[in-house]
Amino acid sequence: MPSFRNSPPPSLEFVDETTDSITLVFKGELRTESVSKVWGKARKKASSRLISTVIIDVHNINYCDGTGIAMLADLLLEAQRRTNVDITLEGLKEDFQQLLDQFDLKHFKPEPDSNAKPIPVTEEVGLTASQFLQDLKELISFVGEAFYSLWIALKHPSTIRWKDMLLTIERAGVNALPIVCLICFLMGLIMAFQSAIPLKQFAAELFIADLVSVAMLRELGPLMTAILLAGRSGSAFAAEIGTMKVNEEVNALQTMGIDPVRFLTIPRIIASIIVTPLLTLFANFMGLVGGWVVYISLGFPTIVYINQIKSAVTLTDLWGGLFKAGVFGLLVAGIGCFRGMQTSMGASAVGQSTTRAVVSGIVLIVMADGLFSVIYYILGL
Repeated sequence: MPSFRNSPPPSLEFVDETTDSITLVFKGELRTESVSKVWGKARKKASSRLISTVIIDVHNINYCDGTGIAMLADLLLEAQRRTNVDITLEGLKEDFQQLLDQFDLKHFKPEPDSNAKPIPVTEEVGLTASQFLQDLKELISFVGEAFYSLWIALKHPSTIRWKDMLLTIERAGVNALPIVCLICFLMGLIMAFQSAIPLKQFAAELFIADLVSVAMLRELGPLMTAILLAGRSGSAFAAEIGTMKVNEEVNALQTMGIDPVRFLTIPRIIASIIVTPLLTLFANFMGLVGGWVVYISLGFPTIVYINQIKSAVTLTDLWGGLFKAGVFGLLVAGIGCFRGMQTSMGASAVGQSTTRAVVSGIVLIVMADGLFSVIYYILGL
């Protein structure tokens, strides 16, 4: 095993140093064991407020390991930390340049300057509004592209990636069934218990079945299923596509002439539209089972519970809730895939996209649910 104890330590010279420019000349070998001797000095010179032009000369570097490359990357990042400085690297050998290219310096975000002045409120409002409008523009573009791709897929079913769609149905539907059933069973149980207290004051405990059945079929069944789908599957869609975006797999698809929206999002959207109403059916049933447990505990027979449900709800209530569930599934899958496509570079980018997918999905679900309530009220449904 070779020893590096006798390797020549790196040296640093300041050449052509003037009031606003400097040339940093490195010599020797940039190894982990010794690079700290020159890193601090070079960084101090490159970060000087008086310097506007920095040239890093590494013609005489014979060896450079990962730590040496990290030092060079840190010096080059100074150009992003300070917009008024021009830093260039000269003489880096091709083998070392390949290591440096792995840092992808163009997508690194500069650290905030602790001495920078706070941004005025008006500027923050303007930046927020600009980001919102840009996000809205990208969303409209994605919606148009997704609907067009969905229309093409429905006209030509052979273009749909059925294997991936069935796999998504299994992950988003079958695997989500236990948690959906548990949550909705508890929702029915809780609603029945909470409504039993005020209804008992009027000797109207009989109508607990009416309340639970109408609330589950028209509102809570689709809503709870969609929220669980947003937290479980919408986030997964964003994380999967976001990871592909970070690894530049999406760019590879575009290079091969494959539309990423049609290839990645359409199977997930179709699968979500299919599984959300099916999960809602199970959610409705388990919610009614939860109400039944409370109902019989109050001394009412099962047949009374069933008759009350039959008299309280209609097929319109059931189909109205299932239609809402299908729309909710479309929104959850669409926003999850959209946030995944929006993922930027960086270690935290996937996490940010996942968080935004869940939050945006829940907000859209609630907004759509409110819109459905108004429409159903106007139509008398």
